[in-house]
Amino acid sequence: MAKPPKIKRIGILTAGGDSPGLNAAIRGVGKTALGFYGMEIIGFRDGFRGLVENRRLKLDRSTLAGILTVGGTILGTSRDKPHRMVIDGRTKDMTKVIVDNYQAWGIDCLVCLGGGGTQKNALRLKEAGLNVITLPKTIDNDVAMTDATFGFATAMDIATETIDRLHSTAHSHHRIIVAEIMGHRSGWLALGSGIAGGADVILIPEIPYDVEKIAEAIKRRSRNGTNFSIVAVAEGAMSRDDARALAAAEKKLERARTLHDKKEAKISLASLEVRHTGNTLRLAKHLEELTQLESRVTILGYVQRGGTPSAADRVLATRLGSACGDLINAEHYGVMVAARGDGTEPVPLEKVAGKRKCVPPDHSWVNTARRVGTCMGD
Repeated sequence: MAKPPKIKRIGILTAGGDSPGLNAAIRGVGKTALGFYGMEIIGFRDGFRGLVENRRLKLDRSTLAGILTVGGTILGTSRDKPHRMVIDGRTKDMTKVIVDNYQAWGIDCLVCLGGGGTQKNALRLKEAGLNVITLPKTIDNDVAMTDATFGFATAMDIATETIDRLHSTAHSHHRIIVAEIMGHRSGWLALGSGIAGGADVILIPEIPYDVEKIAEAIKRRSRNGTNFSIVAVAEGAMSRDDARALAAAEKKLERARTLHDKKEAKISLASLEVRHTGNTLRLAKHLEELTQLESRVTILGYVQRGGTPSAADRVLATRLGSACGDLINAEHYGVMVAARGDGTEPVPLEKVAGKRKCVPPDHSWVNTARRVGTCMGD
């Protein structure tokens, strides 16, 4: 008599920063795996650390009920890396512990929800012998090889609403209001919300700016009778001089061959990053001096990552999660589930890990912004 087929057991975790749509993705994977394929699913708490410390939660229909609209993640998250995890005050490689726990729990596939760092960590676990599938999550929309990441649409809605609200106070007080928008080293969020919110100036990391040209654009608005301006600036945006210094430091690190040279290059990079802190405040002060208009700064910060996910993010997260269940059933591992048009596509982790999706300077969004008169700082 033939044995019944083994029930597949899935492990799932959320890693990196939190993002709207994580719970929707967990639900998409879980409901497809449980209800459609009859699999079992275990959630690990607080990212890869939960897998190391065996902190887990059985996910069933009751656990997944009602989480579609909830922000954050029911599993918790952390930025811990499997190969560099702080344990009892010491940094250790916990990859073997993760492999042992994966095997001890009889897991057939580990699903990792996360951004760029998570893709790299998942690839390391694949190379250690685990079956891994990832889903692309981040408000920055900078994960390579996918049309979109869940979390981005919600964050763009929040940033757009903020810019909308800033228009009235900027107009009332005849001020420049500089809104700092998240995005790390990519400008998708500032660009999208800047266009949607009608920002007069949009500054993104991919297009280094000249503060004199920004000031001239603002003064030109004043000469035409509009004595206020909204500046949407990505947190990673920088001046041309700073961009040249950063590029030189990164090239120095790339060319370094000895430990001493690498250390020196990393110190140079770190000092540039420290100098960049507070860049938006300095930019606002400089614009005030050049234009003689009062400037104020609004830093959106973590409000962009919180709250109820938008309908677009719920649909995207559910689509990707459901497709993940299909791939697990087909035993198609070692991939990221990418959004591709209205469908999905499995992309090998080797093509994703270590890469960043930046805004091309000739992207249609950039061209659109320029055509409606938006200053891009160059």
